[in-house]
Amino acid sequence: QVQLVESGGGLVQAGGSLRLSCAASGRTFGTYSMGWFRQAPGKEREFVAAITWSGSRTVYADSVKGRFTISRDNTKNTVYLQMNTLKPEDTAVYYCAAKDAGGIWTTEKLYDYWGQGTQVTVSS
Repeated sequence: QVQLVESGGGLVQAGGSLRLSCAASGRTFGTYSMGWFRQAPGKEREFVAAITWSGSRTVYADSVKGRFTISRDNTKNTVYLQMNTLKPEDTAVYYCAAKDAGGIWTTEKLYDYWGQGTQVTVSS
């Protein structure tokens, strides 16, 4: 069992930056593939970024490529999402997710564990 707790959300002006963190419980964090998803008001939850257990591979949604960076520190049981050049359309609740398997995953339903989410609001 893994518990995930996101933090770092908030209100920021367009063009600004935020770094989200997702702290995981459990001794086997280093074996989990991790992902970030987001859900804007009135929309379905969508994929943002994912990373392999080792951090050697990452993948991004086209809408955030070049602006967001996913990373992880297995010694701290934490995955990060650095968000730069934020846009109003990035406003959403951001969720981290864990999958108890290797590989890299972009499909929401394949993840095993979810955090409670953190709100990111980008003003124009």
